[in-house]
Amino acid sequence: MDSELVIDVQPEEVTIAILEDKRLVEFQKEAHNISFSVGNIYLGRIKKVMPGLNAAFVDVGYKKDAFLHYQDLGPYFGRLDKFLKTTLSDRKKVPSIGKFVQVPEITKEGSIAEVFKTGDEVLVQIAKEPISTKGPRLTSEISFAGRYLVVIPFGDKVSVSQKIKSSEERARLRQLIHSIKPKNYSVIVRTSSEGRRVAELDYDLKSLVRRWEDNMVKLLKSKGPMLIYEETGRTVALLRDIYSPSFQNIYINDSAVYNEVLDYVKVIAPENEKIVELYKGETPIFDHYGVTKQMKSGFGRYVTVKSGAYLIIEHTEAMHVIDVNSGNRSKNGAGQETTAIEVNMAAASEIARQLRLRDMGGIIVVDFIDMHEADNRQKLYDHMRTLMANDRAKHNILPISKFGLMQITRQRVRPVMDFNTSETCPTCHGKGEISPSIFFTDDIEKKIDEVVNTLKVKKFKLYVHPYIAAFIKQGFLFSLERKWKLKYSSKMKIIPDQSLGMLEFKFYDFDKNELDLKKEEEIPVV
Repeated sequence: MDSELVIDVQPEEVTIAILEDKRLVEFQKEAHNISFSVGNIYLGRIKKVMPGLNAAFVDVGYKKDAFLHYQDLGPYFGRLDKFLKTTLSDRKKVPSIGKFVQVPEITKEGSIAEVFKTGDEVLVQIAKEPISTKGPRLTSEISFAGRYLVVIPFGDKVSVSQKIKSSEERARLRQLIHSIKPKNYSVIVRTSSEGRRVAELDYDLKSLVRRWEDNMVKLLKSKGPMLIYEETGRTVALLRDIYSPSFQNIYINDSAVYNEVLDYVKVIAPENEKIVELYKGETPIFDHYGVTKQMKSGFGRYVTVKSGAYLIIEHTEAMHVIDVNSGNRSKNGAGQETTAIEVNMAAASEIARQLRLRDMGGIIVVDFIDMHEADNRQKLYDHMRTLMANDRAKHNILPISKFGLMQITRQRVRPVMDFNTSETCPTCHGKGEISPSIFFTDDIEKKIDEVVNTLKVKKFKLYVHPYIAAFIKQGFLFSLERKWKLKYSSKMKIIPDQSLGMLEFKFYDFDKNELDLKKEEEIPVV
């Protein structure tokens, strides 16, 4: 399977699309101003202790207090807490981890009230981003993830990923890590470590230990709440988790992010640095690689499946519900059971893709078409498990119930990704009445005049729907594009953009900044 990564960098946000055999399977968007990302470490302050929940609410600077449950303190919390208190009381030098290993592990049956009181400072890491009305979910089991390993300070264990099936390889990795790891650090060996040389693992391990040591120095001048460590940018973090030899291309439209990704690939796979490519085309990068069209067809309430079947996807606060419908497949000559299993198998493939695409988490209930034969229900269940085997999020799938429902739980770390496929008409602003479309090009020309003569911008790009772009460019010698260039600016470029409505347009300067044009006063329709 060929995988490609397409990264669209805009002034306000970064959007990442993963394609498998040219098919969109993952889509993530991150605004530049979002700071509460999974993996960030904070020096927080206890706001309220809740013995009934056996948890505490922690101020980490978010508008909603973050949630820290007793079970998320981790077995080494006693050592971490003593390390923090020692560091904050002295503030001259960060003490060595080795001084705190004699502190016993905390019990699983303990009480949060025995650990904290209001006003205490605590070192925490974001485990889940803020979702809906809830603040971030926290853990005090601090960890640093690398390409091959995960390091957890204050422990002294080595665990190997269960996805590495070879017992000889698991034993080799465990023995190897024991021989090179520093004392009083636990290490989790990731699946990507399989077959790796000791030099590669040692480099990754030393980088993670150094990351802990370098960031803990910030505690000497800190007062909660304060950010201590910021996780790697979403682009590199995602690449770190998903990179594999199957990656054929990584396309990026921003030189700074391109250099960042290129540097990372040079470290983890120097032989593959040529797959990182800086996109310099005028057409939006998602349009060029076919992402925009798949986004618009894949994020609606209704999602089509091959052979006329379709899904209805509903999101609620408590769960996600997916209904499978046969559509016009019910009109063919096959029997009901045959039609049901064919539609359900096809729908399962699309559902597995949708879970990754929308990053749906929590409880997902799928209402498949009823099947009477137990063998068919088992066949569908096995098929769904196979389809989701490559899903990086932790998940659990239950067999189909007697009501024809399949229940899936999937790890929820971030808010579900949603892309609004319906849009308010940019021309009538939802009123339902517009000026005659024959005057549309006249409206564009007025705006070009405003850009050139009022804003004094001579070099700019005009983004319009592809159909409109084709109309403006037709005729070459006598095209509207040539006419406008001669009249206003020879440095104007017409760029087709699939994300725009039919009668929508936008102006950008050559630095990708959108030009702020004053809207004309609305003229009432008589």
